[in-house]
Formats: sequence, structure tokens, C-alpha cells
Amino acid sequence: MDSKVRKDLLGILRAALAAVDPEEAVRRHVRRSGTHLIVNGRALNLKCFQRVFVLGAGKATAPMAKALEEVLEDFLSEGVIVVKEGHGLPLQKVRVLEAAHPLPDVRGVRAAEELLSLAERAEDRDLVLAAISGGGSALTPAPVPPLTLEHKQRATELLLGAGATIQEINAVRKHLSRFKGGGLARAASPAQVVTLIVSDVVGDSLDVIASGPTAPDPSTYQDAMEVIERYHLKDKMPPEVLRVLDEGVQGVRPETPKPEDPLFRKVSHLLVADNATALTAAAQEAKQRGYHTLVLTSRLEGEAREAAKVIAALAKETALFGRPVPLPACLLFGGETTVTLGPSPGKGGRNQELALAAAVALDGWPQVTLLSVGTDGTDGPTDAAGAFADGTTVSRATSMGWKVLEALDGHNAYPLLEALGDLVITGPTRTNTMDLIGVVIA
Repeated sequence: MDSKVRKDLLGILRAALAAVDPEEAVRRHVRRSGTHLIVNGRALNLKCFQRVFVLGAGKATAPMAKALEEVLEDFLSEGVIVVKEGHGLPLQKVRVLEAAHPLPDVRGVRAAEELLSLAERAEDRDLVLAAISGGGSALTPAPVPPLTLEHKQRATELLLGAGATIQEINAVRKHLSRFKGGGLARAASPAQVVTLIVSDVVGDSLDVIASGPTAPDPSTYQDAMEVIERYHLKDKMPPEVLRVLDEGVQGVRPETPKPEDPLFRKVSHLLVADNATALTAAAQEAKQRGYHTLVLTSRLEGEAREAAKVIAALAKETALFGRPVPLPACLLFGGETTVTLGPSPGKGGRNQELALAAAVALDGWPQVTLLSVGTDGTDGPTDAAGAFADGTTVSRATSMGWKVLEALDGHNAYPLLEALGDLVITGPTRTNTMDLIGVVIA
């Protein structure tokens, strides 16, 4: 693997991560002038509020809360946030709780209860600043009675394993929760709520990011039931989950708050960072490093291995014909693919699977190098953010005794890529704006 190209791709990644650093993103949009809090140009007189609370959930929430603490200073009354284990920071007035992700645990249940409890204390003359980012949904399980954490865990596990999109998963989770789908905004009403968001979903839909705890929910119980049916999960899903959804469809249970609900008159939302932000910075860095650069999409979706084939085809076209950009070239993609797991999956994540599938498609094309990473520093249930692949990956692996197609079919990319030294391990980045794929054709 070309060490210079590898170094360039890591530099491009670092530039992208810097652009979506949550602390700096909040500071770009939120500042204080005397007693006025300026949020994206809108002035809020802090003297008009009795108390100011900070609530938050998600992988990027700790640095967001840090920025808010420093901007608000003595105007901040108190706060609580929940982050993925290992993603916390020492804060002054905001309590930092940690919980498991992507499968929720009992710590997340306790965190959700604390967030709802503080929100319910908010009154008409209070201001609630909500810091929301990707991962917030799994970190705040607040199952509706009679569901338990185990029911929620099983439902999430089944949907993830079936390859459901984040939009589909959240449509189900919102209707099994007291926190998601506008539940936090409902708890905080009638206080004024300003939500700051780091997006980790394609299209930046407010109701999908962290399952939209302060956003109106356009999905219904019927939509949630259809997701389960679409992936043929009715026979596997806990009967208690099906009962809750069926009761909702029948009108026995109240729907999540919809856009016309009066509570949203005092709720506003501001997107402070997203995948497009990361891609823009990545493209600027690639150009500075001498590459003809093209951002092809921030909306990459679908099965990781199928997306890899399309990316590999574009790389080959560039190598052969200098289109869509001339050599040396850098093609950039953003989004979030999925992996439909088999009965006995190995170890890996969507970015590792995409990299290995691309390696198969690019076998014998040594002029092409790919880097696929999750901007949160975590790819699946592994310690890797993602991986490199190039036209020599397959031959290098084969020479070491690996059966590459077996590893790919078994969703077991991690040990193969680890053996090659091609994993990328960043540790927690404390941001989360989906995935970034960079391809250099030299």
C-alpha cells in the first residue's frame, strides 16, 4: 500500500473531523453578548428566564455541553447529558452519564429517567438547551409500560441484524419510548426549548436524528408495524413489542406528538454540523494536497458491499479515462450503508465490510486506495473506525492464508484487515456525522 497516499487520506480524514468538531460547531452558532444568548443570529435575553438547563444525548454531546457551559457561565443553572461509554468529558455544572451503544443497557434507562425528570421540572419561564447527536436513541431507552429494557434490546438487535435503515429502526423505537419522537419536548413543555443538533443521518431529518426527542414525529404506529413486517420479524419480535404497536394502531395508545401539536410553538432546532460539512472540509484538504477532487454524494446508502462495487467502478473509470476527474484524483463519498448479517456473523462493521468488498472489486488495481471510516471513531461492535483497502489487499491477504471471499461472506472483515495492518483506529472522536469514504487514484 502506498504510504504517501495512505498519509494523505488520513490527513483528509483529520480535516473532515476538525470541521465537525462539536465544541467548535456549537461555538460557530452560539455566543453570548452580555445578557443575551445569540443562537444563529437570534437573541435571547437570559434575564427573562428564571433558569437555564442543558440536556443532551448522543456521542457528540459532551463537547457540545462543554461549549454551552463556557458560553453561559453563571447563567447556567444545571444540566445532565448521556454519552456513549468512553465519550465523556469533565464538565462543571452538567452531569455526564455514560451508557452502552448500539444496544441499550440499564445505564441508559437510568439516564433517560434523569433527563426526563429534569425536563419535567422546567417551567414556563425556563430555557432548555438540548444538545442532540447521533447515538442518542440507543443511549436513552425509556420503554413504555409494560415493556422492559430487554424487550427494547431485542427489538433493536433484530432490526440492526436485518439491515433496517436508521429511519426504519427509529420509527419503531419512537413508538416504544417515552423519550423519543418528541417525548423530551413534551416533558419540558411549557419551557422554551432550543435544540442544537449534530446530524448522523442521511438527509438530516430532525425527527430521525437520535429518534427526534424534541422534534415532531411524522411516523405512526402503523409505520412501525410495517417495518417489522417488511423485514419478516413478526415471528422473532417479542410479543410484548407487537402488542404495544398493535394497541397503538388500534388507537388504544396515544400517538407521538405531531407537527401541529401546540407544544412545538416554543421549540426550535438548529443543525450545527453534518456530513456535508465534513465532506466540504475533506475536499478542501484533498485539493491542497494536489488532487483533482470531486464530492459525489453525502447520501450513500444501501448494502455496504453493493455500495463498494459502485465506488470501485467509479475509481476504475477514473483510472482508465480520467473521468469524472483527471488524475491524480480523489473521490469523496458520505452517508451510511448497512450490513444484513447472516446466522453466525464474524467480527466487523459496515466500513470494514465496504473496504473489503471494494478490495475484491479492485483486485489488481494498485493505483487505487480507499479509506472508509465512521466519523464517530467506531465501526460496528469493534475498536476500529474503519479500514484501508487497495488493489493489493486481496493478494496480500491470500499470501497470508486468508480466504477473502469467505471472510466477506461471513462478515468477518476485522481479523483479516487487522492482520494486514489496514484497520484505522482513532479512538472516540466525540463527533458523529455518519461515514466518510475517500478514494485516491494516483
